[in-house]
Amino acid sequence: MSTAVKIEPRDARSIPFQEASLDIWDKKYRLAAKDGTPIDRTMDDTYKRVARALADVEPEALREEWYEKFLWALRRGAIPAGRVTSNAGAQEHKPATSTINCTVSGTIRDSMDDILQKVHEAGLTLKAGCGIGYEFSTLRPRGAYVSGAGAYTSGPLSFMDIYDKMCFTVSSAGGRRGAQMGTFDVGHPDVMEYIRVKRENGRLRQFNLSLLITDEFMHAVRENLDWKLAFPVREKEFEGDRKQLQDPAKFIWREWPTHEGYIVNDEGLVACKIYKTVPARRMWDVIMTSTYDFAEPGFILIDRVNEMNNNWFCENIRATNPCGEQPLPPYGSCLLGSVNLTRFVIDPFTKDARFDWDEYKEVVRVFTRMLDNVVEVNGLPLQGQRDEIMRKRRHGMGFLGLGSTFALLGMKYGSPESVKLTEDVAREMAVAGWEAGLDLAREKGPAPIMNEEFEVTAEMLRKRPEMKKDGWKVGAHIPGRLLHARYSRYMQRIAAVAPQLVDDLAQIGSRFTHHSSIAPTGTISLSLANNASNGIEPSFAHHYFRNVIREGRKTKEKVDVFSFELLAYRELVNHDAMPNATEANRKLPDYFTTADDVTPSQHVDIQAAAQIWVDSSISKTANVPTDYKYDDFKHIYLYAHEKGLKGCTTFRFNPEAFQGVLVKEEDLKNTKYVFTLDDGSEVEVAGDEEIEYDGEKHSAANLYDALKEGYYGKYQTTSSETH
Repeated sequence: MSTAVKIEPRDARSIPFQEASLDIWDKKYRLAAKDGTPIDRTMDDTYKRVARALADVEPEALREEWYEKFLWALRRGAIPAGRVTSNAGAQEHKPATSTINCTVSGTIRDSMDDILQKVHEAGLTLKAGCGIGYEFSTLRPRGAYVSGAGAYTSGPLSFMDIYDKMCFTVSSAGGRRGAQMGTFDVGHPDVMEYIRVKRENGRLRQFNLSLLITDEFMHAVRENLDWKLAFPVREKEFEGDRKQLQDPAKFIWREWPTHEGYIVNDEGLVACKIYKTVPARRMWDVIMTSTYDFAEPGFILIDRVNEMNNNWFCENIRATNPCGEQPLPPYGSCLLGSVNLTRFVIDPFTKDARFDWDEYKEVVRVFTRMLDNVVEVNGLPLQGQRDEIMRKRRHGMGFLGLGSTFALLGMKYGSPESVKLTEDVAREMAVAGWEAGLDLAREKGPAPIMNEEFEVTAEMLRKRPEMKKDGWKVGAHIPGRLLHARYSRYMQRIAAVAPQLVDDLAQIGSRFTHHSSIAPTGTISLSLANNASNGIEPSFAHHYFRNVIREGRKTKEKVDVFSFELLAYRELVNHDAMPNATEANRKLPDYFTTADDVTPSQHVDIQAAAQIWVDSSISKTANVPTDYKYDDFKHIYLYAHEKGLKGCTTFRFNPEAFQGVLVKEEDLKNTKYVFTLDDGSEVEVAGDEEIEYDGEKHSAANLYDALKEGYYGKYQTTSSETH
């Protein structure tokens, strides 16, 4: 690297926090009294509060020892998720809050009583500060006859509207707006309506929407086959000869999240009545067109999720947390934390730049114990949620700052060396984490599920034929620890690099069933990591604006932000460096990549490298330019399936559907918005221009979005007729 500025190696940990980062910490994570007086004077006070709360879970004689170790880990890059950081040690000031970021609803059964009961449970969950995910394809399709009511159902989408309004209405704890994920089976008769629903202005805006994509559907797309849309047959409503169930033109047997009241075969498959048949590729185009235009629905490869689930023997996963990185069973919880990788780079921006593996693994081990202690102070509002988290003790440790770390090490995001580093980081986290899980099981006992006895079923033997080879037969009893360590597809991978560790886990059991997950870490990265790149993403841009919801404002506020690697480079190498600079003495090195510099296939390659060693899932977005070719866009999702991902999300800036949080100046500058005034005249304004409206100044893009969606004056607002 050539530069006129002499490089003097320094520690990137010394980089001062930018104003935007301190502001987010102040608004979201700093503990304050009821009257607004700060209790956490500094960010380090926040760390001390969290360390103390989690150390106090330990036996009294060990509390001070673990308080010091937890505080060390927090200072060295361990960052618990937002709810832990906000609420751990805060019971005196907000006793009704949870340390859990998100949950998944219990299975919504196909009855009015259960639909409304789950609305009630969701409201309590959101009130406690947790996001929530649901599957809605368990509800019968629109127009289906309901024998108990003697009427025809309005379908799942109409009930989703109820959940949407509930989420908008409930005041979520800690000043965080509610978040919801809705999932839907690609084989449901109403799937086309689900895919298109967000084309209606203002509808289901409190939801992220994702499709449950099966391997069967992907095969049908690739082979240009027909695709059957079907829904389970109720035992009490089935009429006629049972032999009809074997007619492939009328019925199909599929996996289903609940067997209650349905016709089920010996292998655990449910009989589904075929409502219609469509060309798979036509449906694929409908999905891809919607995703291309609106970035939704998301893409969850549900068969891959269940195949690789550590609890494959007792869970049928159909839903995720709102960001998608935690596929969870009914009442499952999303207990997250991330390790800031930038903290382990020694001599950044030099030829001697390197990663401190020893300290990284030690932080992972200590952090694993911290997250396990969060289970004890979960604060979940529902008994089902508390029972689920205590039985399995699953958590999801991940990392953030991967893209920024590449820059500190002089690597381009998506290069072969960056893909290798990604896999190495994920693998070392996994092995260190499971080592800690074994040690904790020896010290404190394994998760209760590990010592439970499970009856071997035909369904188990179908899913794991190697059990037959090992002599297991239907009706035999087998402990959970063996099913987890020996027959989990993920733990079989761990056994390839740490065979003795897995042998020990099969004998003793682990303290938890799941260890890793990679979250999007948006506000966490921006605040506590000084805008290190989110999760495993490249930096969105090195200089951009963030749209922030401010209490008392009717639309979002635009805030100036710099990437961590730019701050570090300016601090350590060249104070004058800026992105897009034309002067030689201000240019950044070519390894300063952003989301726009990375090809979709490179996004997928990085995600696939991490997914090998992540036992839950990964929230990641492949950014594509607005003018990206549609045919190339479709290939991203096919490639994601080929590479073994559990899900895939893309974002393409579309001014017609602008609802972005992270916004580049050039996108807004090049987008024109037309406002109709009360007298019928029209005004055309660039998206980055400021408009004074209703006594406040707004960017044109934010105001347009708020008015179009009916949000103006909301976040607690009323609708507006302006368009």
